Amino acid sequence: MQVLIASADATESALLSDIIRAFGGAMQVAGSYAELEDRLRERTFHAIIMDIDSLAADNRTIGRLAAASPKGAVLCVSRDRLHPQLQESIRNHVFACLTKPIDPEELGYWLKCIREDSPPDA
Repeated sequence: MQVLIASADATESALLSDIIRAFGGAMQVAGSYAELEDRLRERTFHAIIMDIDSLAADNRTIGRLAAASPKGAVLCVSRDRLHPQLQESIRNHVFACLTKPIDPEELGYWLKCIREDSPPDA
């Protein structure tokens, strides 16, 4: 399973990387939107985990991300439980939202769901 972590926070990226590795996944990290777009052009990912605390996100940005990776499930992580300004994106493009600190079992559950739903060529 290929996962792309989008986070400008090195500590958060390392934590997410450890969880994904423990789950048996492979990951890449993008620390900016430019880097994120480059990675999405290079390959297909099963999941994209966006740290919306470290990379400011709006409905348009998340929509563009989902369109750029139609086979990849978008997960958002944040300290805040609610993001009313992202209601449209969450409804239309986001597979799951997780609250920090990340629960490894919860993230593992969502990754398992994504892996089971992914076509073999993804």
